[in-house]
Amino acid sequence: MNTQDLFINYLVKDPLYFFRIVVILILSICLHELGHGAAAISQGDRTPAERGHMTANPVVHMGWPSLMMLCFAGISWGEMPVNPARFKSRKWGDIWVSAAGPLVNLALALLAVIVINLFSAYSVISLTFFYLFAQINFVLFVFNLLPIPPLDGFHIFSEFFPSLKPLRDGYLGLFGFMILFLTGAFNSLYGVADLVIRYLIKV
Repeated sequence: MNTQDLFINYLVKDPLYFFRIVVILILSICLHELGHGAAAISQGDRTPAERGHMTANPVVHMGWPSLMMLCFAGISWGEMPVNPARFKSRKWGDIWVSAAGPLVNLALALLAVIVINLFSAYSVISLTFFYLFAQINFVLFVFNLLPIPPLDGFHIFSEFFPSLKPLRDGYLGLFGFMILFLTGAFNSLYGVADLVIRYLIKV
């Protein structure tokens, strides 16, 4: 990758954009993980609370390596410890807990769209932030539902097709991510998000 393409360069070229993206991703990923945690607790698994993950602290959800990668390359991830063996229903509990994170991102995206629609006729707040917020959360919603391990979509998909579960620990995920990023398919998710947002914004 050319160093000019690195996300950290925006810290100099466009610091406002840099900090907007960092704040949005930290908020979105932490709330995504808290969605998983709340869903797990609702299914009888108190592991998230017992492990101290029901907190707003981004270091707990993302860890320093993820936060550093976010600032350097604009790539980040989170984690929520759960124990499916403690779910009331092993199958449906796993489906609900896996879906909860992406559904939080969808709710955040729709909330941002509502804010844009409410305040589009005024100049009291920056709608650029909320547009980015909606765009990123729509992308996170779709991306996390892709049936690629270890994404949430694969957990859901493999509950309906249990024979695929052994693939969770193989190289399928790495291969899937390589295809996704090398073909530019991941970037196309932003185009899809733009189309959805522009359709929902009533300006």
